[in-house]
Amino acid sequence: MTDHSSSFEIALRTAIDTKTKPVGALGRIETLAARIARIQKTLTPVADTCRLTIFAADHGIAGTGVSHYPQDVTRQMVLNFLSGGAAANVFARSVGADLQIVDCGMMGEPVPDPALVSRRIAPGTENALEGPAMTAEQLEIALSEGAALEATGTHQIACFGEMGIGNTSSASLVGAKLLGLPVEPLVGRGTGLDDEGVTRKAALLRQASDRTADRLDVKTALSEYGGFEIAMMAGAMCGAAETGRIVIVDGYIASVAALCAQELAPAAADHFVFAHRSAEAGHNRILDALSAEPLLELDMRLGEGTGALLAVPLVRAAAAMLREMASFESAGVSGPA
Repeated sequence: MTDHSSSFEIALRTAIDTKTKPVGALGRIETLAARIARIQKTLTPVADTCRLTIFAADHGIAGTGVSHYPQDVTRQMVLNFLSGGAAANVFARSVGADLQIVDCGMMGEPVPDPALVSRRIAPGTENALEGPAMTAEQLEIALSEGAALEATGTHQIACFGEMGIGNTSSASLVGAKLLGLPVEPLVGRGTGLDDEGVTRKAALLRQASDRTADRLDVKTALSEYGGFEIAMMAGAMCGAAETGRIVIVDGYIASVAALCAQELAPAAADHFVFAHRSAEAGHNRILDALSAEPLLELDMRLGEGTGALLAVPLVRAAAAMLREMASFESAGVSGPA
């Protein structure tokens, strides 16, 4: 039987509803358990192992004043990841997740650390204010390399994060073009801009947006405005779905990557579990477009996959509930009258 068959759906609904609880008493955990069961095509799903992949790259538009931090911070934070000191490292350790850091295209010379996975495309994208951020060939490399990364490993849960100064600007532009929206409603504080900084950022992104048509197909949007890390993440999400993994989508930038992945491979969306509602301004618009209801709302906007990792215990609990919780019959408990 397959996850799309009516017999599987009947068996799944029965399995959840006959657990030792009132029908629906576990609320959205029941919905999450059903989603995991459909992903794994089994009534006894397992979600024990997890890997977080953080994609790092630089953006040409970052030099125009769209960010509160200098571009050097991308490299500095990658070194922090490699030394184990970032929030993503702490959260990964707390849930027992493996962690890999991927250089998709940081500025400067390659970081000489064997723990860093090198998939460098170029030392940062071009300035999207002036022209396309990347070539069509570079985009195809990013997508294929991302998918190839998820062809490896035995993890059941795939979490993805990003690091790249300027990437909320890139995400806002890509999201706006995919949805046919003005870019301004998607512009937020990013790394901590004040009101004046947000106004300046919005004006610059409007200038970049005006270069092209109001609505673009996914590959054109990524080529014109994307980052190597966003494109590679989208490819990895497609690859993770293809290999049958549960994909926990982090915050704003990861959700834009998920929107791209859904456009590239519509079936991938069946594998997405949305971790949290970001405090970044444009996230609600992207979530609405994805018909997504995140598990958590913690006013976070850090990125790095931190929100995805915080959702891992909920995913594990939902799978364990379906796999291990007794039914009224097996426990000898009287059901509803």
